[in-house]
Amino acid sequence: MPLARADLESLLRTRHLDRTLTTALPPLDPAGTRDDAVVAPTGVSGLDALLGGGLPRGQISELAGPRSSGRTSLMLQMVASATTRGELVALVDALDMLDVESAAAAGIDLERLLWVRGHVVSNPGMCRDLNQRALEQAIRALALVLQAGNFGLVVFDVAEAPADAVRRLPFTTWLRLQRMVEGSQTTCVLVGSEPMARSSAGLTIKTGVRDLGLGISGSGPRFRHRLFDGLDIRAQVVRARVRRHEEASVALSTIASHCA
Repeated sequence: MPLARADLESLLRTRHLDRTLTTALPPLDPAGTRDDAVVAPTGVSGLDALLGGGLPRGQISELAGPRSSGRTSLMLQMVASATTRGELVALVDALDMLDVESAAAAGIDLERLLWVRGHVVSNPGMCRDLNQRALEQAIRALALVLQAGNFGLVVFDVAEAPADAVRRLPFTTWLRLQRMVEGSQTTCVLVGSEPMARSSAGLTIKTGVRDLGLGISGSGPRFRHRLFDGLDIRAQVVRARVRRHEEASVALSTIASHCA
């Protein structure tokens, strides 16, 4: 049996499928050190500590949560952190939802951001096929960006897209995209209202401001002097392998930008 397993692993490596092997996955904690060539820090110290330094490069990870759960704030922080490091970032914005002023306020260097704008309709009514075609176009744009290979971070934001349209995408779509990003220095992050398809060594970060049945609770909107001051949220990290007694979530806070 050990010989048969060794032969199978050798065959998978020969056909460049060794990324599917759990034995090929990197260690959960790289000896307490952070290698920016292996992980991409999110810029949130508490979350990076939980992630072992950041999100893995050469993998597809996910950022999932309902509306007003802090997912957009966290996404903007990830992008800001990457541009601060001098990396190029691509955002495939399927619904054309990015607010440029908020992006700049979050510290994003817009000169290092490629913004690909889509046109998915959040409430399509009877025209679901239009959304399906728009999503497929967004996927093609994402594939082109990943093939370019010059980006440290690539974000695919379909958070406000109709859930049924996202679910109708063939699962082979994500496998094809993973083949494009593996072995590269690119971190690919899918942003959605629910998990979609992380790769074998990728991570899923779930955000929430209320009890979602995910162990995320005790957080919500924060006010000061009757003004909205931000969100107290929790981010739960889900990975393919979990160490025993590992802390699975971290508390985060966002701060509202008040205009004069």
